[in-house]
Amino acid sequence: MPRFGKLGDGDIREKSEAIDLVTEADEAAERLIAREIAGLMPNALFVGEESVAADPALLGKLGAADLAIVVDPVDGTFNFANGVPLFGVMISVVRGGETVAGIILDPFAGDCHVAEKGAGAWAVPLDGERKRLSVGKGIPVEAMLGAASTGYLYGEERAALLANLAKVRNFFSYRCAAHEYRLLAKGGMQFALYNKLMPWDHLAGALLSQEAGGYAARFDGSAYLPSHTDGGLLVATDRDSWQALRDTIFPNIAMVA
Repeated sequence: MPRFGKLGDGDIREKSEAIDLVTEADEAAERLIAREIAGLMPNALFVGEESVAADPALLGKLGAADLAIVVDPVDGTFNFANGVPLFGVMISVVRGGETVAGIILDPFAGDCHVAEKGAGAWAVPLDGERKRLSVGKGIPVEAMLGAASTGYLYGEERAALLANLAKVRNFFSYRCAAHEYRLLAKGGMQFALYNKLMPWDHLAGALLSQEAGGYAARFDGSAYLPSHTDGGLLVATDRDSWQALRDTIFPNIAMVA
């Protein structure tokens, strides 16, 4: 937080392209989190976004790890680097290839949205009582509001998807999955769609949504697992809504790898 709005040109770098950034704050935050996790869970595999950038082989170890902690130190780096106060910290716990806990922190509000498999999803404020989260009831596709990340789709496939998304009431992208998942889990919207799957971006949010009563699956209907990095992800308020959305936005589009 002390770095927000104070980054110099040398503190921001491109990764894969101009919209994929890393800052000195991402790296410093991840070092701090890794150090604290090592003290709490010294035997856990630590899989951080910036750690994987430095050692890509780490990502391949996640599915087989007995215990792993997956971290996105600054989700929404593009916003952070451009002075937009919409970013978060995401941490998930993976045990035996399954996501069993997730935390999404809003550094501005100072509150967390947390989920534990089988125990529900909760908003935990800095002070005050925690509140159980619920995605709410399903509604017709034409009335749905949701988040759709289309930046990693290209050409005719992207054009077709955008045309089909026009059939929902409205869609947007915060460029921050942390806040999109938080909004979905408390019933503020009805779906979220992502093509690019990196575990630090989606494990905590998918579990949060599911424990709040929602339904999540890859575009082909298969379960989303920590080891998956392709196949897309669609999250909705319930299974029927998921299927209705899937049929509406992907009727003639091949599954995106």
